Amino acid sequence: MSRPGDDEIAGMAEALRRLSPAQRQWISSVIRAFQAARQFDRAPDSDIVTDAVLEALGDRLLSHHAASRQALSKDRFEFALEAALNACGIDAQLASNRTNRGHDLTIAAVSVSLKTEAAASIRDDTLHISKWMELGRGEWKLPLLRDLFLEHLQNYERIFTFRRLKNQAELIRYELVEIPKALLLESARCDFEISRASRQNPQPGYGYVRDAAGRLKYALYFDGGAERKLQIKHLRKDLCKVQATWRFASPSA
Repeated sequence: MSRPGDDEIAGMAEALRRLSPAQRQWISSVIRAFQAARQFDRAPDSDIVTDAVLEALGDRLLSHHAASRQALSKDRFEFALEAALNACGIDAQLASNRTNRGHDLTIAAVSVSLKTEAAASIRDDTLHISKWMELGRGEWKLPLLRDLFLEHLQNYERIFTFRRLKNQAELIRYELVEIPKALLLESARCDFEISRASRQNPQPGYGYVRDAAGRLKYALYFDGGAERKLQIKHLRKDLCKVQATWRFASPSA
């Protein structure tokens, strides 16, 4: 008696016979990736990462690392998240203009900004967004530049950053962290400081956001270099929400 899926497996076996040895080797590497030791977890109250989305995005990470030791790039993460959400019945659509200054993805009619972090110096406890937005060629005054950031925040309702953390016990680690928009809006009352010793022209500067006890929550860094971009540094992860984590053995090791 045949079991559900037997016909599909038989069809796949027949298709494999028609592939070249190199193609079959590639398929074998993907199968090994799916068999790697893993631990996928999600916040129980996550409204974005359901159990199905957790597994679907995790499978995409496993297949990516079947052929690469490099972190999933921003554009590949965006496509993977969109595909995972749609496959699990959650309507998601990437912005048609991939270079727009607004949102990156719409999830169930909610506009979302997506960031990534995978620097060699990445820390578990703080976030660093190396390029939040371009600051343009206008007047270089920190309060005006901060206002551009506040204006930019009005283009999306939620913010997520996908982070490739340092390997731990030979396991590849990723996490999806939501940055509360309300936290970033607190920069309306930040304390400015210009880096007078810098040789950049215009000189860079900081906008510090602190809690009631004076502890740093995060800093806006207005980079006066060639790109003239805004970074966010030292953002405390304890002020954010970890939506999901993925840990798995490297299938390409």
